[in-house]
Amino acid sequence: MTTSSSERGVSLGMPELPAPAYPDDVRARLETDAREVIARYPDSRSALLPLLHLVQSEEGHVTRTGMRFCADMLGLTTAEVTAVATFYTMYRRRPSGDYQVGVCTNTLCAVMGGDAIFEELQEHLGVGNGETTDDGKVTLEHIECNAACDFAPVVMVNWEFFDNQTPASARRLVDDLRAGRPVTPTRGARMCTFKETARVLAGFPDDRDGAVESGGSAGPASLVGLKLAKGESAPARVVHPRGEAPRDDKPHEPSPTEHLSSHDAPQDTSASDPAHPAGPVAEEGE
Repeated sequence: MTTSSSERGVSLGMPELPAPAYPDDVRARLETDAREVIARYPDSRSALLPLLHLVQSEEGHVTRTGMRFCADMLGLTTAEVTAVATFYTMYRRRPSGDYQVGVCTNTLCAVMGGDAIFEELQEHLGVGNGETTDDGKVTLEHIECNAACDFAPVVMVNWEFFDNQTPASARRLVDDLRAGRPVTPTRGARMCTFKETARVLAGFPDDRDGAVESGGSAGPASLVGLKLAKGESAPARVVHPRGEAPRDDKPHEPSPTEHLSSHDAPQDTSASDPAHPAGPVAEEGE
């Protein structure tokens, strides 16, 4: 007895049908925006990355229709556009939530509690990596280093930073997002949806009130090395052994080449969670 190729689940290699076009009104609007983006570059091909953000802002992910549009506007083949869209993880290839919640699970964030946060959110939201909640609000994923190791563990929502997180604070964060409550990143403006973020990344103005003034920047911990290099460091604080009364010592003035250890004066911060194994988070200059 033999089985057909369809019964065995074997593809016959039939070519995929061309992607459908955008509706006329949508295409006209996107063409106006695309021409504005393309005009910024001496070589139109250089506009491909922002154009992919533009089509992503339309549907929430980069569809075959969006890639066909980019190819038409730039005189490229769909294969050339697809090669770029599939290379960068910032372009979504399937429908996803209004809020992309990424938990850094790279080395430092992981050992500081990132793995515990990711596990907590998977259980709390009932989704796995790259999956979206039933209400379409949150897509959860683990992500690589976000260059914010001095604030580990870090969670990002639509590329905005939420520093010094714990499983409890991350759980509150996703609950607020799903409930529509206002959420403000640690460094940055009030949250907007992923589509709105994609349009800003395409190079269009951020129209939210106060968004530009509240834009994210380096936090104090990130600037310690720069201050040390400029000789702007404060005197080191001396921590006396436990159980001993403080002595009336003069503050120690470090030499320009002396390294100030982060263990010189550990202390809890408002971000600390005693019940969480990540422990306290050190503040600037400690």
